[in-house]
Amino acid sequence: MSDLQVQIFGTRKNKETRAAERFFKERKIKIHFVDLKERPIAKGELSRFVQKYGLNALLDLDGKAYERSNLAYLRTTEDGVIAKVIDDPELLRLPLVRAGKHLTVGEDLEGWKAMVATG
Repeated sequence: MSDLQVQIFGTRKNKETRAAERFFKERKIKIHFVDLKERPIAKGELSRFVQKYGLNALLDLDGKAYERSNLAYLRTTEDGVIAKVIDDPELLRLPLVRAGKHLTVGEDLEGWKAMVATG
């Protein structure tokens, strides 16, 4: 039994988030689920993902929320976009998963397997 723990940032309705939960539950890995509808992601936490992947990789560019936000047309700073993302988690490619220093964005089966393997 591994003492690996993962933190999943997502929303209950998001199918990719549910897939991540299922993946880790099936492997009996302890999950800390943060529902971004109830509690926004901390800026410092989000910054870890931004540093690793870049802000654009975290945005769901095909999603309805992105379209509604007009982010594609707004001239704004990275901080401005981060503030918007914290307010509206649907702008993100969910889930954001963290296990220690390992991070994944979106549905990333290979990344999750790597977390389990190194956990």
